[in-house]
Amino acid sequence: MSAKDIQFLRMTHLRGPNIWTYRPVIEAWIDIGDLENSPSNTLPGFNQRLQALLPGLTQHRCSIGQSGGFIKRLEEGTWVGHIMEHVALELQNLAGMQTGFGKAREAGPRGIYKVVIRTRHETVSRAALQAARDVVMAAIKGDDYSISKVIDELTQMVDRLCIGPSTACIVGAAAERSIPAIRLNDGNLVQLGYGSNQRRIWTAETDQTSAIAEGISKDKVLTKRLLANCGVPIPEGRNVESSEEAWSAAQEIGLPVCIKPVDGNHARGVTLELYSQTEIEAAYHLAEAEGSEVLVERHIFGDEYRLLVVGGKVVAANKGEAACIVGDGVNTVTDLIEIQINSDPRRGEEEDFPLDTIRLHEHHTAVMELKRQGLTGESVPDKGRKVVVMRTSNMATDVTDLVHQDVAELAALAARIVGLDIAGVDLVAQDISKPMKAQGAAIVEVNAGPGLIMHLKPADGPARPVGEAIVEHLFPQKQNARIPVVGLIGHQNTTVISHLIGWLLHLQGLRTGISSAKGLFVVQRCLQNHEGMTIDVAQRLLINRAVDAAVFETTARHILTEGLPYDRCQVGIVTIMPTAEGLDDLYIYNNAQMPSIVRTQIDVILPNGVAILNAEDEAVAALAQYCDGEVMFYADSEKNHHVAKHREDGGRVVFWRDGHLILSKRSQEVDVLNRSLPMIDNLFKKQIVKSDELLVAAAASWALNIPFDLIRAGAKSFDQSPAAH
Repeated sequence: MSAKDIQFLRMTHLRGPNIWTYRPVIEAWIDIGDLENSPSNTLPGFNQRLQALLPGLTQHRCSIGQSGGFIKRLEEGTWVGHIMEHVALELQNLAGMQTGFGKAREAGPRGIYKVVIRTRHETVSRAALQAARDVVMAAIKGDDYSISKVIDELTQMVDRLCIGPSTACIVGAAAERSIPAIRLNDGNLVQLGYGSNQRRIWTAETDQTSAIAEGISKDKVLTKRLLANCGVPIPEGRNVESSEEAWSAAQEIGLPVCIKPVDGNHARGVTLELYSQTEIEAAYHLAEAEGSEVLVERHIFGDEYRLLVVGGKVVAANKGEAACIVGDGVNTVTDLIEIQINSDPRRGEEEDFPLDTIRLHEHHTAVMELKRQGLTGESVPDKGRKVVVMRTSNMATDVTDLVHQDVAELAALAARIVGLDIAGVDLVAQDISKPMKAQGAAIVEVNAGPGLIMHLKPADGPARPVGEAIVEHLFPQKQNARIPVVGLIGHQNTTVISHLIGWLLHLQGLRTGISSAKGLFVVQRCLQNHEGMTIDVAQRLLINRAVDAAVFETTARHILTEGLPYDRCQVGIVTIMPTAEGLDDLYIYNNAQMPSIVRTQIDVILPNGVAILNAEDEAVAALAQYCDGEVMFYADSEKNHHVAKHREDGGRVVFWRDGHLILSKRSQEVDVLNRSLPMIDNLFKKQIVKSDELLVAAAASWALNIPFDLIRAGAKSFDQSPAAH
């Protein structure tokens, strides 16, 4: 391409750790044509037009490492690939998908660049890169460009496609504890952890939230009966089947009453403090429209509170407030709602706003509340008149630090009685800082799957770490969320090793999964052959609750085109530095480029993990510097200089000595097996296993704390494994 234009050649979603970063990215290959001759400081008016379109770029730090760093690069002169990177990141941030990582590097051929941006959803980031290209070209040409329209479109995509803020806070808290997360559907079903140690969340419900408990919580009458049986204060009430019966029940219970749907939620169809037959009958019809049955309940005087109970403890509490307007003698109720209520920046349509906007045509309860005051949406209240629009669903103010111990204990008891591990307990009290019984307070609802946003973004008061509380509930006392994961890369010699390691783990009693060039295996049974092996297929091992350990064989091409299927591993192995042969379609032309690709396998080793490196390959041995955990070298001979030096320094090494496989740390040695044994010799003669492959498998087993006797037995019996034939 020779014109001043930017063309996309390819976009790749690298879903796992890759050569750029530990996290998923979109890698776009672009051809900038003649713009290679035109850095930003040579394009008249470009920098000013770009900053006018996206003022937030002034805050980008870039490689300079401080706010304004990117603008300085623009002024000094930088190329459009780098500029596209920053524009795409800014567009994502403005759309509500916060990201900060990006790279732009020359791919090799003149004018062709690899532009990389961190992504939390592939579709959004692809669109952001396309839009970034259009923004840059508009700024170059001086064309008009509707940046607000693009941001609105991206924002809608984020709202529709990304996990919600409540789920995101839990996933973020898990990440802080190095607990991996895998999204299991297009909604908010997320797996935390791997294999048999995983847990699942669906927003604020977990795999410990029973269907029975959720069913009980939806039946308000049953919930109240169970609570009352256990001494929890509740308001008197009963089910009714008609508006006439509602009025009759209200008279029996005593006025005032409240009316609500038995199986409703989010305060829909709930009307409070009803005195007259007309109000009660009208409220009945509102409640009936929201649920299958209607409940009439004694009205409790006081303020509404929502207490979040996680794992038997109150971790957050919010106080409700009525939504009110004050008349000015000029504007209608509908207009005043927009001016005085919906203009509040705490209110919005999306889930990440702590308060909802109020639209009278959507909130029939608000219409009835106005009617009780002799008003409609078209009424013009007198100047200074206070009008209540909604009494419910405005849990805006954090009061966690004010909750009395008696209140907290009763709320936790209520959640336990219903059977919910995470519950939103609604109560009415005049003072949350005092015991309930003394003030006639009562628990009115216990809800499954409670909203978290009110605690994450309260309108008033501090945010509460509810995500951390839920993660601690799922993985108490730093319980391990991971299973042993082994990753290995080499050059056509890792398939047998992966199955030999898998065999040894299998003999140890661990239900082991293997993803190799042969296919996908679980407990030595092939689930899929090698055809169509992708990161999605390999990741099935981590999603499988029946897998206790997993072994993944990978290649340089996998790393370059998909990334690794896991975020971290316990053991990372490099046997031989792969060559660049066959990778020219990915702009990899020479062997000198390979270490920067292969080091990805070492970068992902956990701090308590082990890198196993071939000491006889200098390029492989040099990768030791990138390991956050322990390094173990192996070689055919103990005289190898890396092995000798590493053992002298106290590191673990594995080698052959006179036909004996030796595991050594300093002067301590274990003779694991003799290659002259008939069973071992037979493996070599049949070419089922080579000597270096046995070294690697023994080293990995040692790193995984497999007993020495079992290593010996596993090597002898490998000929009997399905993968050996």
